[in-house]
Amino acid sequence: MFFIDTLELEGLGNRSYLAGGARTAVAVDPPRDIDQVLAAAARRGVRISHVVETHVHNDYVSGGQDLARLTGAVHHVPAAARVSFARTPVHDGDTLTVDEGIALRALATPGHTPHHTAYVLEAEGAAAAVFTGGSLLIGTVGRPDLVEPRLTEELARAQHASAHRLAAELPDDTEVLPTHGFGSFCSSAQADGDATTIGKERSANDALVQDVDAFVAALLAGLDDVPAYYAHMGPTNAAGPAPVDLTAPPVADAAEIAARLAAGEWVVDLRNRIAFARGHVAGSFNFEAEGKLATYLAWLIPWGRPVTLLAESPGQLARAQRELARVGIDRPAAAATGDPAEWISAHEELRSFPRATFADLAAQAPAPGEDRIVLDVRRDSERAGGWVEGSVHIPIHQLHRRQGELPAGVVWVHCAGGMRAGIAASLLDAAGRDVVAVDDPFDAARGAGLPIATGTRSQSC
Repeated sequence: MFFIDTLELEGLGNRSYLAGGARTAVAVDPPRDIDQVLAAAARRGVRISHVVETHVHNDYVSGGQDLARLTGAVHHVPAAARVSFARTPVHDGDTLTVDEGIALRALATPGHTPHHTAYVLEAEGAAAAVFTGGSLLIGTVGRPDLVEPRLTEELARAQHASAHRLAAELPDDTEVLPTHGFGSFCSSAQADGDATTIGKERSANDALVQDVDAFVAALLAGLDDVPAYYAHMGPTNAAGPAPVDLTAPPVADAAEIAARLAAGEWVVDLRNRIAFARGHVAGSFNFEAEGKLATYLAWLIPWGRPVTLLAESPGQLARAQRELARVGIDRPAAAATGDPAEWISAHEELRSFPRATFADLAAQAPAPGEDRIVLDVRRDSERAGGWVEGSVHIPIHQLHRRQGELPAGVVWVHCAGGMRAGIAASLLDAAGRDVVAVDDPFDAARGAGLPIATGTRSQSC
């Protein structure tokens, strides 16, 4: 008998796994905060004997080296991966004994990276599951453009070949267990569904139903923007990340919060966007703890800039600190929790801005002499499906450095659902702009009677 436990990293859209038998287990692509992996092993009453990496990750900091150090497990990394720490190299066809009757067999599956390796979990010699990392995902594959632009087409073709190798060598009922594809930008497209098998992918995955030329053309045409912080993840993982430190940051009072803002540091309010719009510290930015905090904060913040976190509770702060550590934002400079009125001095006032719907935008004509700008902060791929006629387009990840391009006037900012509009509104509010956050699904724009444009021409600043 064997078990497979899935560890969800929902904010980053990834999964890690613990698999084993009665006594020992293997951890697959562990996250930076390894305590959850240790807790999963403790619940099972097993010792972690192996830690395996499918590839050097580009979207999060690996906990593999630290987990191996603490448990005494053997740390396996694909042999062709260029890393500067001690590890046991894995070659195509290598077999690792996990427990009695349970083994992992390595399959070279280049494409997401040149050295990518999948691992087949075999029970009594029969394939039961395959940990596919960033190769074969649910309905799609991992993107091939994160390593080196000149290798992108070559790696896209390798993804096609790797998917076919997995389909050819594994039975249809083999469970496919990817690391990416649940919202991660390492996926080349949005994954469809929560679970799959080789047989299901054989009939539905583009890499397995299209010929290589059609597949590569469609894959390359559909690649989306790459989060800026990805540039730091690969080198960090190749060098060997430092052990994570999740102890509480120093407490900041109102005077220190003001001083850090004056010094140009980032003060990030983790509360939900409704509470933030109602009242917040002037100059602070809103990245909801319950949204894709790590992805968007790490994407937008100048790398290495000190960050102070403001949270409604110690629990919210601790969860946010854990998520940020997964992408290398290790130690907040300071933090405060509680009532936002306590985050400002007695002579200051909290700032606020209005929230609205697309129906409000359609119904409310600009006041006499008022210039109104509708700002769309969705990505290019999202806007391609239609946009509010006359709106200005600056993707959220470009707004902090491009907001000076916006014309004067009240800015009504929207995204696809509301979260990114909340981030954008906070950036603009901190810069002193009059802003309205449109907190509404974009599908509601057409129903509100707003003219929706489509085609190839789109207005940008």
